[in-house]
Amino acid sequence: MDNYRFILSGGGTGGHIYPAIAIANELKARNPKAEFLFVGAKDRMEMEKVPQAGYKIEGLWISGLQRKLTLKNLMFPFKLISSLFRARKIVTRFKPHAVIGTGGFASGPLLRIASGRGIPCVLQEQNSYAGITNRLLRNRVSKICVAYDGMEAFFPKHKIVKTGNPVRSDLVEMSGNKNKASDFFGLDASKATLLVLGGSLGARRINQLIEQSLNYFNSIGMQVIWQCGKLYIKEYKKYNSNTIKVFDFVNRMDYAYAAGDIVISRAGASSVSELCIVGKPVIFIPSPNVAEDHQTKNAMALVQEGAAIMVKEKDLETDFERKFEELVQSRSKQKELASNIKKLAMPNATKVIVDEIEKLLLE
Repeated sequence: MDNYRFILSGGGTGGHIYPAIAIANELKARNPKAEFLFVGAKDRMEMEKVPQAGYKIEGLWISGLQRKLTLKNLMFPFKLISSLFRARKIVTRFKPHAVIGTGGFASGPLLRIASGRGIPCVLQEQNSYAGITNRLLRNRVSKICVAYDGMEAFFPKHKIVKTGNPVRSDLVEMSGNKNKASDFFGLDASKATLLVLGGSLGARRINQLIEQSLNYFNSIGMQVIWQCGKLYIKEYKKYNSNTIKVFDFVNRMDYAYAAGDIVISRAGASSVSELCIVGKPVIFIPSPNVAEDHQTKNAMALVQEGAAIMVKEKDLETDFERKFEELVQSRSKQKELASNIKKLAMPNATKVIVDEIEKLLLE
């Protein structure tokens, strides 16, 4: 039987959306006649990104709780009731054989309804510190696919399968051809290149740091591919030159990774998983503004393995230049970090997750 029906739910950030799309693509490759429906939050980026990937999506009127008392928090009970009612209608109409949740508040009502009806449910947790929605669902689902060790602190041990995080197939297949990648960006392949990643929206503090450091990078002959984000492109595009390439968004991340010799990045789960596969020396600057400070915990999981360097935002002024200089001047340190981070790669994550889903369908 390959005419299964699957619902995938998760969103709010690319870190929840892209793994869900990767899982759907693998399920579709194995089951060409299967039907797919995504469920997200009405006003979030999944409503745009999922249709671009070729899948139908329905939105729930739901949002997360704010950290302080706001009007949005007062509306939360009404949104939750509305979303549970809508999720019930979706599940009744679509009759899924399995439901997959990749985190984010939209997946909560959907998986609660589906699991209550005995439909097999799978969670995919990207971070080393589990999100609140997945923690609330832990006793209701059949399997929980994780990317880090030690997740029994959040989930029942017998449900955990360590799979890694799904990443884009072009990165798994990347040849690592620096000459071709450098040509793509108009850079000199014989020179060292720094790749700066602040996420699709951008990271204000990282952008400020790079702006302050441009003269220093130039003085050591280092080229820069700078993904500053769509919120900041107007401010920083003036720095475009022969040796500095500024983008709001990099469409060819396979080339960006191949061209970069050293990477500065946020520590979102998807970025961390991609960087493990790419195997380049990385300095993580985690965002301090995310739930449960999970980016710092993601980065620390690699630092403890000798697989990355971390500088917290509050320590950038005192620590960044020293740590960066030490890394640039030590080829052995660069090789050590690249080797250690590569050991943590799990390039078959999507296939392993879908294997687990298929096992549940056959039970």
